[in-house]
Amino acid sequence: MPDIRPTAGSGALVLNATYEPLCVVSVRRAAILVLSAKAVCVADGEGILHSARNALPVPSVVRLTRFVRVPYRTHVGLSRRAIFARDGWRCAYCRGPAETIDHVFPRSRGGRHAWENVVAACARCNHTKGDKTPAELGWRLHNLPAAPKGTAWRVLGHRAPDPRWADWLDLREPETEAAA
Repeated sequence: MPDIRPTAGSGALVLNATYEPLCVVSVRRAAILVLSAKAVCVADGEGILHSARNALPVPSVVRLTRFVRVPYRTHVGLSRRAIFARDGWRCAYCRGPAETIDHVFPRSRGGRHAWENVVAACARCNHTKGDKTPAELGWRLHNLPAAPKGTAWRVLGHRAPDPRWADWLDLREPETEAAA
């Protein structure tokens, strides 16, 4: 068995037989899938995995050899880290560095804990706002909160994608595609 030590960002994107992104697994799991012929390597990462008899390029993207039907969730799970990632780690009110989360319509007044009501906020704005709405303070949100959409959010969640996965996760910028 190859000696696989985890490194920073050591994950591999798993594609279905139809090249549809399924999930992210460890490099170790991806190597096992390739060695057991359950997947083929589509894109190599950096480095080589060595065993007593074999050398295998580190897999970055693997495609399963057989189609797997996976029932997907229709929504992205709400978590503190996902809220920060959605809002770019910036306060929704002053655009400063976010340190906490805030309910736009306060929970003490019947606000829900949902993507459409939760934003990242700095401690100062969160404390100043208290249990008031932004309209009562004369504040406005820079971006309206909404649930994240897209393949990348469903597959990766809040994790940062490896740039080598961009072709399969539809992460290319529109300007880049037009220029190419």
